[in-house]
Amino acid sequence: MIPGLTTRRRFSDLTEQEVLALAISSEEDDARIYRSYAERLRGEYAASAAVFDGMAREEDAHRQRLIELHRSRFGEVIPLIRREHVAGHYARKPVWLTANLPIATIRTEAAAMEAEAHRFYTRAAQATTDAATRKLLGDLAAAEAGHERRAGELAEAHLTGEARETEDATARRQFILTWVQPGLAGLMDGSVSTLAPIFATAFATQDTWTTFLVGTAASVGAGISMGFTEAAHDDGVLSGRGSPWKRGLASGVMTTLGGMGHALPYLIPDFWTATIIAMVVVFVELWAIAWIQNRFMETPFLRAALQVVLGGALVFAAGALIGGG
Repeated sequence: MIPGLTTRRRFSDLTEQEVLALAISSEEDDARIYRSYAERLRGEYAASAAVFDGMAREEDAHRQRLIELHRSRFGEVIPLIRREHVAGHYARKPVWLTANLPIATIRTEAAAMEAEAHRFYTRAAQATTDAATRKLLGDLAAAEAGHERRAGELAEAHLTGEARETEDATARRQFILTWVQPGLAGLMDGSVSTLAPIFATAFATQDTWTTFLVGTAASVGAGISMGFTEAAHDDGVLSGRGSPWKRGLASGVMTTLGGMGHALPYLIPDFWTATIIAMVVVFVELWAIAWIQNRFMETPFLRAALQVVLGGALVFAAGALIGGG
């Protein structure tokens, strides 16, 4: 350790007592994280909440055994040392602080927590030449491996086939509400509402660069408007539609992409070549919207296609007539 450059201790500089204290604080932190997950999931994912409650109890039991070991070897006073005090120690990303965290992310993070701890203690045990320290680190690695096995046992006990299907269906519904629905609304708005100004400009000026500038302005402006509107009008607390910023991002980005799709062809200098390509892009966009409605919103494909294509055709005709007149 070089004084003045860092205040973190190297793991190799820790005493056996400090390593044990670090393990105790890590087990305590992990138990709190699991309880946070359980509380977050209790309303919609009761089975998974029970799994994390069980994992938190397992962490508590390991912490108690580590405390007893410390008491027998070093006494009652446990040094205050945590992960952030040790250079190179595995870190816990504070994802548990994120509101509306998806169930899949929580499960993945929990698995990574146990795997990271197991790998860290295994590597540390292999690196030391002190027999007592090697045994201590090996015991900690074995304990973390036991956590992974126990997590699997708890999942099997609580996550029955029916419970997992129910939770997966809930997760899919949340994905649709947070990402698909706002994104689809944005794509529809960007693809359809920008048709009139883009093609009106195109037929009025027959200037591809001017048409491109108008299309870009309309697309970006619509994207910003849709994004802020989606984020501001519903915080997701009562509706359960998820994070407003996620929904705003999905809506804003897809709105912009929907408009830019038929604005970009006007980078081609030849007016009729650019216009024909833009029309083809519009056709593809409208059928993509119909497919998404059918795939995720369970709207019959023919009805979705009729609604989208008819609406797009009317807006296109309005723009062409206004521009041509």
